[in-house]
Amino acid sequence: MEHLVTTQWLAKEIGASDLRIVDATKFLPDMQRDARAAYEAGHIPTAIFMDLADLIDSNAVIENTLPPPEKFASRMQSLGLGDGSRIVLYDDSPLKSSARAWFMLRLFGAHDVAILDGGLAKWKAEGRALESGTTTLRHRHFTVWADMKNVRSKADMLANLDSKAEQIVDARPAARFAGDEPEPRAGMAAGHIPGSRNLPHGQLFNADGTWKQRDALRRVFEQAGVDLNRPLVTSCGSGMTAAVLLFGAKLLGKEDVALYDGSWAEWGMDADTPKQLGEAH
Repeated sequence: MEHLVTTQWLAKEIGASDLRIVDATKFLPDMQRDARAAYEAGHIPTAIFMDLADLIDSNAVIENTLPPPEKFASRMQSLGLGDGSRIVLYDDSPLKSSARAWFMLRLFGAHDVAILDGGLAKWKAEGRALESGTTTLRHRHFTVWADMKNVRSKADMLANLDSKAEQIVDARPAARFAGDEPEPRAGMAAGHIPGSRNLPHGQLFNADGTWKQRDALRRVFEQAGVDLNRPLVTSCGSGMTAAVLLFGAKLLGKEDVALYDGSWAEWGMDADTPKQLGEAH
């Protein structure tokens, strides 16, 4: 499969024995919406629900930290996602949370993973069928594996301040990036990692919620001051929308792109890390 698949393609493929459709919708607490309840009310036929709120390291101090490989593999097995599955992810969230699920699945060893272009909103707009209730699948083996070369730690980011080996691209809204708007988490500093570029994740999408592609997508990165010929690392509030930027870069064929998993939830809570205010220069 391609990284991105259409609703038309998916409608034809539903029912294939190796295809797994996954609702990876996640909302922030202040959105006051229940992702699982929304899934149960109506989802793409045969889709299962992936609870991203559970796919974290519950022992980590920083919220939304990547889970240990063993925990991730166990959760995937219980969902019926296993070795050899073709996995298509979608969401119905302004966070475009299926990108985080895509990032984790690829990180932890799944090879054939795609995102549904336009998500549930496009599927519904086209009048396609929905199911209600809960879908469960039999357990499948998911090999425990992790390749962390595309994950950055706070230590990596601090070292990068000196080396400037990787461009930092921040997916948060412009006002939060500049420090003009307070962070939603108590006790967190405002601003951004020095030298970062700002590319709010919503700019990667067309008005109908589909992904911008090719030249249009490339322009979005370039207008944010990103040099696509150089390595980059994405960041955001807690590693969620950073995955949107990473996926967008992958659509452009970039392989030298990583994600700062701690993101501002880690950097902004540390009194010793340097912060910068204002727009990117």
